[in-house]
Amino acid sequence: MPTRNTRRRRASASEREADIPLVNDLTESLEPRSKRTERRRRKLGRKVKDSAATEPRGFLDLPYEILMTILIILRPSDIFALSSVSRPLRTFILEEQGSICKCVIDLRYSTIERCFLRPVLMKDLDPSVCAILQNPGRTELLAARRRPYQHIQSPDASFICTCLTCLPRWNFLCIVVDFAYWQDNLDNGEPIPMVSRGTFPAWNQDLLTRNARIVVKSLTSPLWYARVLEAHLDSTTRSIRRHGQNKGNKRRRFRMTDEDVRAGTDTFLERGGPPTVEFPYHRDNYYMLEAFLPNRSWLTEEQRWAYLPAEQHDKDVEIAVRWDAIRKQQDQQDEPAQPEGARAVLVQPRALENC
Repeated sequence: MPTRNTRRRRASASEREADIPLVNDLTESLEPRSKRTERRRRKLGRKVKDSAATEPRGFLDLPYEILMTILIILRPSDIFALSSVSRPLRTFILEEQGSICKCVIDLRYSTIERCFLRPVLMKDLDPSVCAILQNPGRTELLAARRRPYQHIQSPDASFICTCLTCLPRWNFLCIVVDFAYWQDNLDNGEPIPMVSRGTFPAWNQDLLTRNARIVVKSLTSPLWYARVLEAHLDSTTRSIRRHGQNKGNKRRRFRMTDEDVRAGTDTFLERGGPPTVEFPYHRDNYYMLEAFLPNRSWLTEEQRWAYLPAEQHDKDVEIAVRWDAIRKQQDQQDEPAQPEGARAVLVQPRALENC
């Protein structure tokens, strides 16, 4: 136990310490300077600089595999929006749109793609085949059998193949674009303006031109083709939902859940359902049109859909070539025989020229 004297000494010592003024600490750390530390400092600076240079600063700085993995899970409409972000990104998407859209279609629209194959372009055919397809006699024969539709613009015969497979392909794609255009009217119960027979109103001609322009883009651009397929999936899901809300409509329809809609794929269209080949000859048919998926048929025994093969185009071209050969043979047989004297008159000028 501290005594009284001890406590006095401690108090006097603390008083003396309080009287001493504070001294500022002006000591500084000495920076080591040697060749070894300089080399270490330069090496560390290079590492920091290299790591900053390799660090991704934008979307295009990502590795190619990661970049493609991100793009192929997007919807075509999202890819279009992404392409407008910057010019370098747009250039990359346009250069890689073939591989990107192939993966997107296989993931989301594999069923719809088989129903809406693109017509073959004339530039991809042999010149001799193009001459046969563009023969005036064949063109007049097709025009006589084909009635123009008020909601489909006739194709350019010099741009796409006019075989009996490619012409329906063109019509189907035009219907896809036109059907998507009128979805808001169908959802809201607003009537679609009708075009009287024999009339050509300006608004309908402008709409046909706009639809045909989109279809032409889809024939040359994989990204536009994927966008058309996306639009038809959206039209199909909206139509199925619209008809499902109609309690008075007891027709058979495809089974579609909310998960199917959120998935954004056409997998549910592989299930059994009503026939999908009903061709809308007029816009009046849009009101009852639910799932327009041509070029396929349901096989009851196998419980699956069978699709028209893409090779059907080649078979129709072969038929056109055989038709042209038969036509030429008939023309030669129907050609009247010339008299011997007339034949001599035709030969004589050439003989004089040779002399």
